Amino acid sequence: MIGAAKGRTAVLHDGDDEVTVRFQHSTDIWRDFPELVPGVLFAKGITGDVSVDDQIARFGELAAKRLATSSEGELPEIQAWRRAFSKMGLKPTQYRCASESLLRRFRKEGALPRLHPLIDLCNAVSIAYAVPVAVFDVSKIAQYVEVRYAAGDETYLTFSGETEHPPPGEVIFADAEGRAHARRWTNRQSGHSAVREATTDVLIVAEALHETAQADIESLMAAITDELSAVWPVTPRSAILGPSAPRFEFMK
Repeated sequence: MIGAAKGRTAVLHDGDDEVTVRFQHSTDIWRDFPELVPGVLFAKGITGDVSVDDQIARFGELAAKRLATSSEGELPEIQAWRRAFSKMGLKPTQYRCASESLLRRFRKEGALPRLHPLIDLCNAVSIAYAVPVAVFDVSKIAQYVEVRYAAGDETYLTFSGETEHPPPGEVIFADAEGRAHARRWTNRQSGHSAVREATTDVLIVAEALHETAQADIESLMAAITDELSAVWPVTPRSAILGPSAPRFEFMK
């Protein structure tokens, strides 16, 4: 059962006959990481037949400028996630948050692999802000997504098709059917809810823990909203969550 988080709920309705989906962090996560600032966005009508080359180039330039004066590991956004990983009992140089992994690859290769226009865009935004950005196919989510500590009986599908079981206490993105849609919080997403060519409805989550996280997440979410609206015929709905408004609801 989803954790009983207290506080207001950001409710976004798209129709009367659709199913409500919830996203939230458990009360344990808010207790242990009070500095957390999550941004959440839902969009319907994504397709894979568009170009985001200009956006990738623009956000890539921003990332390159930052990397010209600091390595990814020196950025405050990444340092905050390294501290969080250490707190979770993970070695930060063995398990990296998604934005650090992307920045590391970008620094070495000068570009990121192209997968799908939406993923490519979100990856570009992620390296520009040095903040992990996760994208989920909503059709693969059962009832809700809660970022919480694993019980140990959840299942995680790798991109190669193997099934794993996150150990008890690992931070995962869990749904009502016990699927883990991400492991080690911001380290690795699941192949089950990955964006595919047929994906149309998506949930995008960006999370930060550094000192200026509030302002940066607000800027990041505004940037993603603007870019989605410019590229696709969509009307994104988003919210910045916090202890007093920890839950985001939308209709799929």
